[in-house]
Amino acid sequence: MRVALLTEGGYPYAQGESVAWCDRLLHGLPEHDFEVLALSRGRQQELGPRRPLPANVRGVHTAPLWGPPQGIAARPGAPRAWARVARAPARRFAECFAELVAALCPGYQPLGEAQPARQADRFADGLYGLADLAAHHGGLSTWLYSEHAVRALEAACRAPGAPRAVHGARVADLLAVAERLERALRPLSLGWYEAEGPGAGELCHAVGAGPAALAGLIARHRYGTPLLITEYGVRLREHYLASAAAHTVPRSAAGAPVRALLAAFQVRLAREAYRRAALITPGDTTARRWQERCGAEPARLRTVYPGLDARPFRAAAEAGSGRGAAFPALVWVGRAEPGKGLAGLLHAFHAVRAAEPAARLRIVGTPARGRPDAGYLARCRALAARLFPGPAGPVTFTEVGGADVPTLADAYAAGGVVVFPGADSGFPLPLIEAMFCARATVATDAGAVAEVVGGAGLVVPPGDRRALADACLALLRDPARRARLGAAARARALDLFTVERNVAAFDAIYRELGRTARSAAGLATEPIPAAGRPGERV
Repeated sequence: MRVALLTEGGYPYAQGESVAWCDRLLHGLPEHDFEVLALSRGRQQELGPRRPLPANVRGVHTAPLWGPPQGIAARPGAPRAWARVARAPARRFAECFAELVAALCPGYQPLGEAQPARQADRFADGLYGLADLAAHHGGLSTWLYSEHAVRALEAACRAPGAPRAVHGARVADLLAVAERLERALRPLSLGWYEAEGPGAGELCHAVGAGPAALAGLIARHRYGTPLLITEYGVRLREHYLASAAAHTVPRSAAGAPVRALLAAFQVRLAREAYRRAALITPGDTTARRWQERCGAEPARLRTVYPGLDARPFRAAAEAGSGRGAAFPALVWVGRAEPGKGLAGLLHAFHAVRAAEPAARLRIVGTPARGRPDAGYLARCRALAARLFPGPAGPVTFTEVGGADVPTLADAYAAGGVVVFPGADSGFPLPLIEAMFCARATVATDAGAVAEVVGGAGLVVPPGDRRALADACLALLRDPARRARLGAAARARALDLFTVERNVAAFDAIYRELGRTARSAAGLATEPIPAAGRPGERV
């Protein structure tokens, strides 16, 4: 198949797990041809290193979601001038943009209620109307930077039933929203959707339901191209809660109108993407629930877990988990940053140490994306020194890549019990790495942790230091149980969370959607592969 892979702020330029997942997907599906359509988030990203592309990537096309729009010049620091537009197209633009922004300011709907169909239709009418205008008149930047856009935003904010947070929107707020919407809607003005353009494949696969999905929506709107959406994480959750809270936020709160309108736009865009997608593949049940809450039909949702390469962790699994040692070390592995639960772990370990003086804790840091929070790590070191005074305390801090821990697998192999006390809402990839290493784990019940662990580890309530300490003690004192849980964890991870399983699932999905599209077009379809359709996981 010819697949257009749509990314935002990710592959092939940035670092991160979604980038690594895209890389594994493309390398794992050599029988499919890909065009990568990438929306970049900054100049540094585009200038930075790029991942080597496999032979089945026919091209990479990049467009920026940053910087000033093309064709509109302004002196640095000068107030933005109104753009002049032709009268007839401006009238049509005003109608379409008014429909779109009116859908951002509906009357109050209690959290969890289904979205009124009329609001979805207004957003869709405005969005595809703007896309058609962009195709016929060379883009939208001039219009989105015009007085028409600001007036439409102002009218929506003053409409009866509009969210409380936007009632007091000032001109500066409206200008800021118009500028951000211009960037988010830039995909509508790209030349990716021509009959022979890079977006004219047999399938569009969007990584996320944000601006990257716009390219897939336009390809579907113009040519009926099927749209597949994959989401690993719950970024939509923050937009959804911010949009719902806009009816209770005081209008005087700083930046409230801008945040409320942009959050509403992201939610509406995601709803439209879910509404039009042929299939949506969340990475876990938590993401699936949020997608359903935002309008995705359960029949078109199929959970596909992220896949990791198990090979680097094989040696650690074969080395065992310290069954013969009475008290192997507890190990924490990850990026030292707020939300990872390091402070709570140190307090819980204080209770472990009181019950078992031979217990030890190793804190192993992994390379941080972006700017590391050195202050947080310093505070954790200070807390450890205060809780465990003395020159040779039971807590050690080290990093992957040093002489003691040269590789990530060595970090997990440094102890018999791996602890994950954080409250992250995303998919716990480090937990899967520990499971590959056949390590017994103790983790906080957050995000998809319980779903990943199953019955192959201990899960404790968030914020319960006593429960965390008791679970660690239970495993430290029972070598046979550690070994049994470690073996079960590795077997579960190899069955559910390998890159091979993930790639096979998407290969089957591509073929399934391709057959459906060809059948709808009256074309001959390829035979169903022997592997068949992957099973659904809920």
